[in-house]
Parts: sequence; structure tokens; C-alpha cells
Amino acid sequence: MRRFIRNALAPEHRTLTLVVCILLVSVFVALGTGFWLLFRLAYVIGFAIPIAWLIAWYNTRHLEVTVDRKTDRAQAGQEAEEIIEIRNTFFLPKLWLDVEDPSDLPGHRSRRVVVIPPRRSRSWIVDTPLVRRGLYDWGPLRVTATDPFGLFRMTREFGGKQQILVYPPVVDLPHFQAPPANLPGEGRFRRRTHYVTPNASGVRQYAPGDAYNRIHWRSTARMGELMVKTFELDPASDIWVILDLERRANAGRGEESTEEYGVRAAASIARHYLVENRSVGYMSFGRDLQIIEPERGQQQMTRILETLATVRAVGDAPLGNLLQEEQRRFGRHTTLIIITPATDDHWLTAIQSLVQRGVRAAVVLLDPSTFGSDRSALLMYGELTASDILTYVVRRGDDLSLALSPSAGVGTWQE
Repeated sequence: MRRFIRNALAPEHRTLTLVVCILLVSVFVALGTGFWLLFRLAYVIGFAIPIAWLIAWYNTRHLEVTVDRKTDRAQAGQEAEEIIEIRNTFFLPKLWLDVEDPSDLPGHRSRRVVVIPPRRSRSWIVDTPLVRRGLYDWGPLRVTATDPFGLFRMTREFGGKQQILVYPPVVDLPHFQAPPANLPGEGRFRRRTHYVTPNASGVRQYAPGDAYNRIHWRSTARMGELMVKTFELDPASDIWVILDLERRANAGRGEESTEEYGVRAAASIARHYLVENRSVGYMSFGRDLQIIEPERGQQQMTRILETLATVRAVGDAPLGNLLQEEQRRFGRHTTLIIITPATDDHWLTAIQSLVQRGVRAAVVLLDPSTFGSDRSALLMYGELTASDILTYVVRRGDDLSLALSPSAGVGTWQE
């Protein structure tokens, strides 16, 4: 009974409930008094209700709807585009169609009321600025029709649900530096690669898909079959970007949080080295352990951006534990870039131990005191610089391209 009353008093049913009440009262009073005007009022309302229902029902029929969502992956700062088209295939017009493509994208507004003439169509473009990274749902498209009296609302859904993945924003870091690893003599640690490098190591038989510019013509003439050059990578350290996603260490909310600043820094640093054809890996512990082994190229950048698009600072593993558990991955030709707002000594001990083993490291220290926390990064900054670990300090409101530059990573603490 309570549920029935709640439904009857809901905003979308309130007008119909009022009209039905008027009808019932008119019939009851007319039967009791015989007043002719109330009988006519009851007749009019009795005929109007089914006619209104038929109008609302008709307006949702004979429709062809297409939704072309142009974007399924994009970066924050870009726009998502969709094209909506509705065609009326009937010989009567469609009136007061409320068309909406629902989405949990922040700032998404696609609702529109349209009138469609007979056998005609209406189409429009919806551009949504992408302001926040994440995985969002689009659709299905909803078409809602009503009658002229507002008694009935009927909704039909068209198409299916799609998803859009929004990558975090990336900034250029022209002056970012991290200490290079100590690699022994040139050539000892060369590895074969499918990339074209200045270091040709040999030849092999041609395979379908090999680029023609890799053909070694002298060997081809000598062997009587197509031969292609093979290449090796220059000796260079693996770059590991480690993002601290422990829940207790992070501070702030929304876009102004250490989580978002850390994600932007991780994406920008990874891109900085991948553009230089360096081998970059990624590691974090949020909802679960995320490890992307070091690789080169645009596909590696895509993998890192896809991971960073959905990570959240909800982890329960301290950064120090993560470094200790995964220390077997870090050798003498490894450079760690740690991004963290943590101010405890536990992870400092772990990184000092790795440095003593020959691992090179740099730290991007997110100052939690500028994000609303009562913890200051001043003491941690002093201990890191005393350990001769290059440290960049990022505060709320900082421009990352300036904060992650050599002048910001050395010198004295600036308030």
C-alpha cells in the first residue's frame, strides 16, 4: 500500500493521479446529487485519459534511431563527439519527443526536445569536454514521449551501452632528469629488438611483414634470396615509474588531490622517456597490484595510460612494502622514479637499501600539507637530499613542467 501511494505521488504520476481523483469524485457526487454538469465532466475525463495514453504511446512508435559515438578512447582535455539521428517513418508528425543519451561523463549534456515532421528526421552533434580520467558509460539512448496534458510519459530505449576510456592529461617535461644507471662498457648489454636502431647486428631471411628499408642488398645478392638486417638496442637503463596509491598516504579530493597529481606526473614522465625510445615500466598498488614490464614504443604508452586512467588511491600496501616485495625486479641497470605523498621513514629505508645495491633513483614528492593534510614533506625532503637522492617537490597548484625540472629538484626547500 505504501509503495502504491509513493508511486501515485511521484512527480511523473502526480498529474494523472489528480485527474483520476477528480474523475472519481465527479462520478461519486454526480450519482449522489444527479447534477448533470458533473456527469459531463466525468464523461470528458473518461474519454480524455485513454486518448492521452494513445498519443503518448504513438509518439514512441515508428521511430528509427541511430547514435554514432565517435570516441571510445580520448585524453582529458579533448572532446567526445556523438551524432544522434531520429527518423519518423510514419505519415503523422511526432510531437514533444524528449531525447537523452545518458552518461556518467562529468559535464555530459545531451538532452533535447524535438518535433519531427512526417517521414523526416532530425540529427544533431553533441560535444562533451573530457575533464576527468576514468572509464565511463554511454547510453542506451532514451526517447520519452508525453501527451498534451502531461498525464502519461512513455520511454523507449534504443541501441546499447558503450564505454569511453578517458586517459589522464599529459604535459611536456623538457627539462626532467633522473640519474642514469651505471652500465658497463658499450655493447655488453645489447639486446635484439624489432626496432630500427643505429646498431645493426646481423642479417636473417626475409619474413612477410618486414619493411623493405631493412633489406640488406649485398647479402641478398650473395645468398640469392631476400635478407634483412637485424638490430640491437643501445645499452640503457630500464625506467620504472612507481606510483604510491596507498589510501592513508594520499590527501585532497577530486582533481586537487595527490592522487590526481601523481597520476599526471606518472603519465608525463612515462611519455617523456618513451618519446626518447627508452624502456619504461610501471608499478602501483591500488585496488590490486599493477605491473607493466619495461618496454618501448607507442603501444607501451597506451598500456600505461590505460592503467593510469582507472587507478585509485585505495590501496592498503605501504610504499615500503611494495619496494621490498618487488626488489628482485630492480638491478644495477635500473632507474626508479618514485611518485609519492608518503612522509614516513619506512619507504625511505627501502629506497636507501636499493640505492646501496646500485639502483639509481629519483623521487617526485607530493607535499600533502598543500592538499589539506597536516603532514609536511619538509623532513622527508631533507632526508632524501641528505641521502643524495634527486628529489622533486610538487605542491598543489604547481605547473608540472616547471616543478619537474632540474632547478626544482635541487637546492633548498622553498615555501
